[in-house]
Amino acid sequence: MKIREINAMRGPNYWSVRRHKLIVMVLDLEDMEQKPTNKVPGFSERIKAMFPTMYEHRCSEGCEGGFFMRVDDGTWMGHVIEHIALEIQTLAGMDVGFGRTRGYGEEGVYNVVFNYLEEKAGRFAAESAVRICEALIAGRTYNLEADLQEMRELRESERLGPSTGSIVEEAASRGIPWIRLNQYSLCQLGYGANQKKIHATVTSQTSSIGVELACDKEDTKYLLEQAEVLVPKGRIIESAKELKKTIATIGFPLVTKPIDGNHGRGISVDINSMEAAIKGFKAAKKISNSVIVENFITGDDYRLLVINHKLVAAAKRTPAHVIGDGKSSLQELIDEVNSDPQRGYGHEKVLTMITVNDLTKSIIQSYGYTLETIVKKGEQVILKDTANLSTGGTSEDVTDMVHPSSIFMAERISKIIDLDICGIDLMTTDISKPLEETNGAVIEVNAAPGFRMHLAPSKGIPRNVAANVVDMLFPPGTSALIPIIAVTGTNGKTTTTRLIAHMLKMKGHRVGYTTSDGVYIQNRMLMQGDCTGPSSAEFVLRDPTIDYAVLECARGGLLRSGLGFHKCNVGIVTNVTGDHLGLKGIHSIEQLARVKGVLPETVTKEGYAILNADDDLVFNMSKSVESNVALFSMDENNVHIKALAAKGGLSAIYESGYITICKGEWKLRIIKAVNVPLTFGGKATFMIQNVLPAVLAAYVRGFSVEDIKVSLETFIPSPGQTPGRLNLFEFQNFQVLIDYAHNPAGLRALKDMLDKMEATIKVGIIAGVGDRRDEDTKEIGSIAAEIFDEIIIRQDKNLRGKSTTDIREMLKKGIRENHPNKKITNIDSEKEAITSAIENAKDGSLIVLCSDMVAESLELVMKLKEKEVKKLYNL
Repeated sequence: MKIREINAMRGPNYWSVRRHKLIVMVLDLEDMEQKPTNKVPGFSERIKAMFPTMYEHRCSEGCEGGFFMRVDDGTWMGHVIEHIALEIQTLAGMDVGFGRTRGYGEEGVYNVVFNYLEEKAGRFAAESAVRICEALIAGRTYNLEADLQEMRELRESERLGPSTGSIVEEAASRGIPWIRLNQYSLCQLGYGANQKKIHATVTSQTSSIGVELACDKEDTKYLLEQAEVLVPKGRIIESAKELKKTIATIGFPLVTKPIDGNHGRGISVDINSMEAAIKGFKAAKKISNSVIVENFITGDDYRLLVINHKLVAAAKRTPAHVIGDGKSSLQELIDEVNSDPQRGYGHEKVLTMITVNDLTKSIIQSYGYTLETIVKKGEQVILKDTANLSTGGTSEDVTDMVHPSSIFMAERISKIIDLDICGIDLMTTDISKPLEETNGAVIEVNAAPGFRMHLAPSKGIPRNVAANVVDMLFPPGTSALIPIIAVTGTNGKTTTTRLIAHMLKMKGHRVGYTTSDGVYIQNRMLMQGDCTGPSSAEFVLRDPTIDYAVLECARGGLLRSGLGFHKCNVGIVTNVTGDHLGLKGIHSIEQLARVKGVLPETVTKEGYAILNADDDLVFNMSKSVESNVALFSMDENNVHIKALAAKGGLSAIYESGYITICKGEWKLRIIKAVNVPLTFGGKATFMIQNVLPAVLAAYVRGFSVEDIKVSLETFIPSPGQTPGRLNLFEFQNFQVLIDYAHNPAGLRALKDMLDKMEATIKVGIIAGVGDRRDEDTKEIGSIAAEIFDEIIIRQDKNLRGKSTTDIREMLKKGIRENHPNKKITNIDSEKEAITSAIENAKDGSLIVLCSDMVAESLELVMKLKEKEVKKLYNL
């Protein structure tokens, strides 16, 4: 068996609009296509022995044991690998359950699809599942535990921490999208100008002064003392000499800690001797040059969490420890604690396993014990020097027990230190009493406090503190979103996208948009090239300067990783024609329509799916959307338009020479098509078809008829407004037209316009693309033969898997089958082909360049035009 490719979906996709995190593995079974599971001796017994928990897999049988029934009856290895990939992720602590295996369109080749929680672990699961299946087929032993541990480590290295993850999950539950901005915990909530950022539990609203103060324990303590907040007495020192003087002043017991440490690093507590004090001083000194020496406050360790200056949770924290039973060694007691199903690897579960490191050993040694020591019954042995959950500690929710004076104090501290999310550590023997009565004190103030102890305490009520963060970042009446208009289809996407962006800019919006030419932010191209995939969409949605997004979405990105957003307000499908068939497992136009149909299914319920009523494949998408539907048609008598009008629906049509919006039976005529520059005086009917959905999009977004009319009148086809889309250059004695027509449907649409244009001779410069079917390339040649009197065949830079000769001969075959005597010239270089055509142009001729290298072609034609002008006027 051979893996051809592995893709990770990260948004709505061909396989599922609602399940965004899917691995899609293209798997060639090779010889195993002829050997289903019941043809491999012992396979069923071996897989049941290796994965007894797979009995829970119901599969298509719909009952427990269903998958094993399929194995016994005989199923193909792609299906088996799907189930193994799901099971090993679950065994590694990532509970997943959706999968499907479908034919790729080639014998023995399958799309194996399954969901994942963390992408790297999901990709590893795909590869591991194939290896495991091969071992099961061969009857070899396999080290499954090694793979499971590898996945756990991949999960921990990639997953968001519990604090960040809880905020992201809470935001997502409210329909607020999020984007991870780096490999750590920096995330964006919302889109465009309405976005907020979080980094763990630091937000884009967190005061930098507050963070600095919290990191400087000396300044924090000073400010709190000035505000009459109870804090331990102590000093900041830098030398052992100062240590002795401080001890003489404040006495024992003491605590030593680095001035700018975090997560409990370098802290030593309950120091009662000079020897222990020196040791603690040295430990803190390793973390920072300055060391805090202060009274050790007796009592329990509590964390108060204040968000937006309100106390939202409190927890009692206990360091990792064991309690002796008089029979077991320390190591056995630790193993017993770690066997608790609530404990897991890293942040996998509510509690973290206790690890025995050098610090643990030194603490055990301070008791006079080793790991082999039998601990007497009832004795508690502390194993860590802090109560952090990440080192195996436990927490108990005490939110409802905190004394009102301590609540007042905590909320006041958050304002004194100026932190919107603030963790306050205090020691007291009784949290239900004022600190004054218990000789308690505030030990520390933390920026970016962890939420784990509150989200999933070992004991007590879990507190959804992430909700308080999202409430703070997005108060009632504010939005995290910006409007998104998304456009897909085979032809016309880019022009429609650009026209809509122009309309929005005319209304004063700050627009970001993606096209097959590049990404634009407020009229500036920031990325060049084909930018119609999810990463380009995300680039726009990350930009904090925009308040509107218009996103062109092509099939390639959809199949590679899904859409770059989860929901849009308007989704447009221009048409579906046979283009790029035979790629990525898409072999029919019906399959291609299902790919394009992902987009309208992502439109919000209040939004509009705008569909082409003249294309049945597109119109049929209306049956699977949850949003409003608006239609457009070049024929006012289209049956779908008539049916929608009878229901009072909304449509845009071309009627009596007008571009018209219909609200039920009522007509709102926007403008005559001949007065829309984009239509070349009405000659370019395919441009009228592009205008209709754009007009509808503007109307459903609240534009007036007059606003729409002005926008259409000011959108001029030109290298600036529509690069490579009907750019006409007037030379002295001939014309040059550049257009993106690159597939049979696009070329036929261009033919309709060129048939209406006068010229003494029409010269076409065409090319074939290597990743299209031979019949598509041949058809391009055939259509070109109908349009042009002379044809120059050039070649794309990227041959995409075929030779120049193969592509050229297929184009020639199409040309000659239509017009055997057509004049054909071969010039491989696009630059040379354009230059030759222009330099040898006959009077009254029209040279048409069908190019997908838009920027380079435009630049060359404009240079040749400039050269002609200079020559004419002796400049």
